[in-house]
Amino acid sequence: MKGSSDFFAERLEDMRKKENHEEKKVQVKKKNGIESRFQAEILRRRSRYFAVFVVLAAAFCVVTVLNINTGNVDISVPEILKILARRGGEGTEANIIWKIRLPRVLMAAILGGALSLSGFLLQTFFANPIAGPFVLGISSGAKMMVALVMIFFLERYSFVSSYTLIIAAFAGALISTGFILLLSKKMHHMATLLVGGIMIGYICSAITDFIVTFAEDSDIVNLHGWSQGSFSGMNWSNVEVALIVVGVTVVLTVLLSKPVGAYQLGEAYAQSMGVNIRFFRVALILLSSILSACVTAFAGPISFVGIAVPYLVKHALKTSKPLVVIPGTFIGGAVFCMICDLIARMAFAPMELNISTVTSIFGAPVVIYMMVRGQRGK
Repeated sequence: MKGSSDFFAERLEDMRKKENHEEKKVQVKKKNGIESRFQAEILRRRSRYFAVFVVLAAAFCVVTVLNINTGNVDISVPEILKILARRGGEGTEANIIWKIRLPRVLMAAILGGALSLSGFLLQTFFANPIAGPFVLGISSGAKMMVALVMIFFLERYSFVSSYTLIIAAFAGALISTGFILLLSKKMHHMATLLVGGIMIGYICSAITDFIVTFAEDSDIVNLHGWSQGSFSGMNWSNVEVALIVVGVTVVLTVLLSKPVGAYQLGEAYAQSMGVNIRFFRVALILLSSILSACVTAFAGPISFVGIAVPYLVKHALKTSKPLVVIPGTFIGGAVFCMICDLIARMAFAPMELNISTVTSIFGAPVVIYMMVRGQRGK
């Protein structure tokens, strides 16, 4: 009896070991399956990111060539390459490229990217996809201060430095942002806050119109084209200043990618990850104001770019990861503004449209679609 019981005990132990072994095999298979699906998902996302950035880069190159090639004087691509390789040269075509078209297309790219990134930062701050420098009245505040400074300096001097205009625009942007932040403490509903921002924009625009009314005729000529939004008249000095200011600001924004990602998941989560919320919010406002101020100082107020482009880029990438969205938004904004500037120049040539007219035509429908889609989501 003892021998048979030992035999059954051994058999039972063997069966248990076999069952445990089978369970472990099943668990390993499940783990491997989960890991393989996870790896496949990562590969799919990275492939999508790569494809989107390749398309943006290709679009950037094509639109740059079209902007340099197209105009009242058509210049062939081989001739453009020769002139660029020589870095200058004599003749009408070389002067057109180096003194007019190339600075203009570079400024459209730099300022378009800056405006889009400014919109992304404001949308992160307010946690609303419709927040942007134009809608919230920040561009109008910058425009008001630049108009004041231009009239003051042009009455006494014949020249206003680019840095002076940027500082003035930055001060105006901060003033408007300050009022928006005060309103946000009283108005907890985002739609009401947006209406408040629009009203601030109207007030700043009214003050600007009032100032221009009493300005001298020569000052009005300088202000009129700028106040409507235009990349016309850009030079290499403007490109250098914009590249420095925007470049430094973009680098600082990229360095904030991890805190931005944490903040997108809520203030409580960001605090638990060690983010200094007060410092972070101030940094977002300052960086956004610098970017929008730089755009307004050089090109005047430009509408809807800061709202439409970040949405389109995030929709294309299917992610809101800042480390991916920030460069995508900048390149997307550059391409969008270069396309709009090309249309503004050539649609009714030799007459030129204001850049805001074209950006509104393409940007406003995107914003309307965002609002309708958001309402359906509710």
